[in-house]
Amino acid sequence: MTAPTGPADRAAELAGALTATRERIARACAASGRAPDSVALIAVTKYFPASDAAMLARAGATDLGESREQEAGPKAADCARLLAGDGEGDAVAAPRWHMVGRLQRNKARAVARWAHAVHSVDSVRLAHALARAAASALDAGERTSPLEVYLQVSIDGDPARGGVPAAGLDELADQVAAAESVRLAGLMAVAPRQAGPDAAFARLAGIRESFTTRHPQAAGLSAGMSSDLESAIAHGSTCVRVGTAIMGARPIVSP
Repeated sequence: MTAPTGPADRAAELAGALTATRERIARACAASGRAPDSVALIAVTKYFPASDAAMLARAGATDLGESREQEAGPKAADCARLLAGDGEGDAVAAPRWHMVGRLQRNKARAVARWAHAVHSVDSVRLAHALARAAASALDAGERTSPLEVYLQVSIDGDPARGGVPAAGLDELADQVAAAESVRLAGLMAVAPRQAGPDAAFARLAGIRESFTTRHPQAAGLSAGMSSDLESAIAHGSTCVRVGTAIMGARPIVSP
């Protein structure tokens, strides 16, 4: 992407990238014999401002993703304010926000206030913290529906990247399914950096097939990003998380 020169240029740039990404998804679905609407698109806005998030929503994006709670909460609130009355057109409904990065238990209460779904649950302790936080948020009127939860499965065994081993999925799923304040949505995974995505996503598809035999209500599969969404869709992904292909190169920020 070329650098935009003003808000109108940035809005057009984001709208064009959103359309191009949807076209990629449609082509990948067609190649796999799937309907285009069988794959949801989450535009990941990490490190980009709330104004970009609002532009994406005005361009038709219904789901946005973040990976850092300290950035996501304020951004979601600012985005909602911009869409409610920024003077640039009719009010637009706020998008659904997804937590797609690793999450510490002490952030569960904050995340439960703004997140539609958390895609990175990989421990019983985190699942319990989110269930308690979501229950409190429901009681306080801060949310109107259960928090959707995806279990992050490790397909490379790298603890630094998060994820529970496949052998531990059923125990974790049972804990999530037992709580009324959260809803078990499915599995999430990230393809290993050191291996091709096809082999990784093929293994993930096998894990999912076994998992849904016991948990048929949790058929969602959150897999695929800018560089590998076609492979993820070919192996059954129902939700892709796309940052760079839509937002452009990540801005330089302080750690």
